[in-house]
Amino acid sequence: MTTYLEQAQTGVWDVSASFLPRVYFDGVARAGGVATLLPPQSATERVAERVVAGVDALVLTGGKDLDPNSYGQQRHRSTDVPRVDRDAWEFALLGAALHAGAPVLGICRGAQVLNVAFGGTLHQHLPDVLGHSRHQAGNAVFTTTQVAITPGTRLASLMGESASAECYHHQAIDRVGDGLVVSARDDEGVIEAVERSGEPFVLAVQWHPEERLDDLRLFAAVVDAARVRASRRMEVSSWP
Repeated sequence: MTTYLEQAQTGVWDVSASFLPRVYFDGVARAGGVATLLPPQSATERVAERVVAGVDALVLTGGKDLDPNSYGQQRHRSTDVPRVDRDAWEFALLGAALHAGAPVLGICRGAQVLNVAFGGTLHQHLPDVLGHSRHQAGNAVFTTTQVAITPGTRLASLMGESASAECYHHQAIDRVGDGLVVSARDDEGVIEAVERSGEPFVLAVQWHPEERLDDLRLFAAVVDAARVRASRRMEVSSWP
């Protein structure tokens, strides 16, 4: 699971720190997995490959906005100051995971990382597009949005025709990346999930499933996919 790298306070300390809200790795743990946290750091392609080789799946978590330069746009006044170190780290990890056939689950920012990695773009500020800020109410208050799931997708096989999504995003996918399929939209047409057809498991949602741990279907899906990959790797390593 990728993590934040932000200024953080604890006790007398006020330092730059890697952290991830507990609800993320609680979702993995409750689904039967064990989370390994991957803080942003400089890494070559080779290093990213070695990191991914040591885990069974990759979860790209939420956080600050992507650098618009990564999808060919100038920064909007409402877009966060870029965290280029985290962007580079997550693109490297994602590339290594895709090359290795490792399962990938993206959450919020993670969906945007996946889309941009496949050549897609983002709406930098949804209120400019929709005329309201319902998707990100502010003050750490999540809004519940009903999303319609595309029939025949992996997401549909996991969650059915619709889902109740906890949202906190002022950006969203605009042009869909090559090779990705839209697997959910809200009632205004905002893309709320994308995936890659076939194997391996590559799925990303714009909403925050970690905020509803009474529903572990997405975490269970990536943990199950990780378990299958781990089993296959053990079979290969034990082959005479």
